[in-house]
Amino acid sequence: MAIPPRLIASAPSCTTTSTNNSSISIEEGLASKFWIKFRRESVFAMYTPLVICLASGTLKIDSFRHYISQDAHFLKSFAQAYELAEECADDDEAKLAISELRKGVLEELKMHNSFIQEWGIDPGKERTINSATVKYTDFLLATASGKVEGLKGPGKLATPFERTKVAAYTLGAMTPCMRLYSFLGKELQALLDPEDDGHPYKKWIDNYSSESFQASALQTEDLLDKLSVSLTGEELDVIQKLYHQAMKLEIDFFLGQQLAQPTVAPLTKGHNPGEDRLVIFSDFDLTCTVVDSSAILAEIAIVTAPKSDVVQPETQIARMSSADLRNTWDLLSGQYTEEYEQCIESIMPSEKVEFNYEALCKALEQLSDFERRANFRVIESGVLKGLNLEDVKRAGERLILQDGCICFFRKIAKNENFNTKVHVLSYCWCGDLIRSAFSSGGLDVLNIHANELIFNESISTGEIVNKVESPMDKAKAFNDILKNYSSDRKNLTLYIGDSVGDLLCLLQADIGIVVGSSASLRRVGSHFGVSFVPLFPGLVRKQKECGGESSPNWKGLSGILYTVSGWAEIHAFILGW
Repeated sequence: MAIPPRLIASAPSCTTTSTNNSSISIEEGLASKFWIKFRRESVFAMYTPLVICLASGTLKIDSFRHYISQDAHFLKSFAQAYELAEECADDDEAKLAISELRKGVLEELKMHNSFIQEWGIDPGKERTINSATVKYTDFLLATASGKVEGLKGPGKLATPFERTKVAAYTLGAMTPCMRLYSFLGKELQALLDPEDDGHPYKKWIDNYSSESFQASALQTEDLLDKLSVSLTGEELDVIQKLYHQAMKLEIDFFLGQQLAQPTVAPLTKGHNPGEDRLVIFSDFDLTCTVVDSSAILAEIAIVTAPKSDVVQPETQIARMSSADLRNTWDLLSGQYTEEYEQCIESIMPSEKVEFNYEALCKALEQLSDFERRANFRVIESGVLKGLNLEDVKRAGERLILQDGCICFFRKIAKNENFNTKVHVLSYCWCGDLIRSAFSSGGLDVLNIHANELIFNESISTGEIVNKVESPMDKAKAFNDILKNYSSDRKNLTLYIGDSVGDLLCLLQADIGIVVGSSASLRRVGSHFGVSFVPLFPGLVRKQKECGGESSPNWKGLSGILYTVSGWAEIHAFILGW
């Protein structure tokens, strides 16, 4: 791509988790801060096979029976932990609040008893507690007994303040469970058809999405906030660790429920490396990065350019001054933005049409011509002359990538059993920038397909080897890569992108995933009949179509693209926890 219309100004919409955390107001409660900080874990919990099957209504009855039995064991420990916390609370108001929360758990256990009767669960046959449940309950009761690292044992808590700390720590370990179930209840409730009373687990969903349960979750959080007011920063760090540990144990608890049925997630679970080949394609700019690479390269050129009053040696490549470079860049950027919008407008059909890939290809040929002309203007302007290769590589090493991106690719690269091939297709003017960005994260194995700056003794001439500069180029590279693979295995292709330039590849792939919320991508796609479906509801629908009896059939050119808010969803869907 030449100069994207979504330069640095668009960066705030692609903020990482750490950026989001820093924006939390001081007045916001501790529990809310922790929930936002560990929102990634809530995504992984939601994408577990158990939750997806529950949401779709396809969960096998024996699996549900086993889950309810395990959950009942957990709830008994939960009630016991509340009882221990109540003993440690230092004022009547806190004691009363904890007592009310404990009553809520006992009511929840009554609901489980109704499930036992309704689903014919024989308690005598469900005495075995799995290891994930044991780890969770042991952690909870140990915390409530004061067995926290750095804290005195329960029999040695001499002061009321020490006992109050135990109550705060206990609430820190219990609050995430309440908030997570409240969150899942609401998410699943939103997917229920109000006209359909046939969902087998509607009662379960209704309970955890109910106003009474939402109120209990909020009450737990409020109590955690209150009990934590007088604690030191070090003690608040302890609560944060307990909160995070509880979130991770909750995911393990869901994953510990063995399901004897095919599931849509994680994608690699049903992947047979001996027969299948998973090929993952990804865009780079604003899909993997927070800021577009063209802006980075332009900034390097401007910062390292000579000032207007400096005489340049005749032996060096002649460069514009930093002031002239900035002015030229601003003109190119403004021209690109204006003409890009005009081009998008010109390729739009007068009315929305049914999905038609051929018509979309024809329209994007015009956009491809525009991108090539814009790149030619950049080369002719000389703004990329004189870049030092080492400066480019250093910039790549410091490039901020989307939260979870490196973790996802690293996990794929480390697991040879996945038999997964990864290709990055990018409009970036300099493949060295991309390679450096991934290498700094320990990823030297990704296949990079991008344009390349021409260097003469490590100094850029301003020329570009054009390899991937348009939607048509990306589509061609996508198909050429697949043609080069042997036919001994069946390819399952997945493309991750964020812009109109990715649209053809997104649609050709068996699974197309859109990161972010590009208005132009959605506008163009929608006018050519493309449907944008949030990934989690899409997976629930796919699971329902399979009926829990067969593996999902993914096929490209369906006209359906799945949308995500970030890489945690992609990771959870493809690889699981």
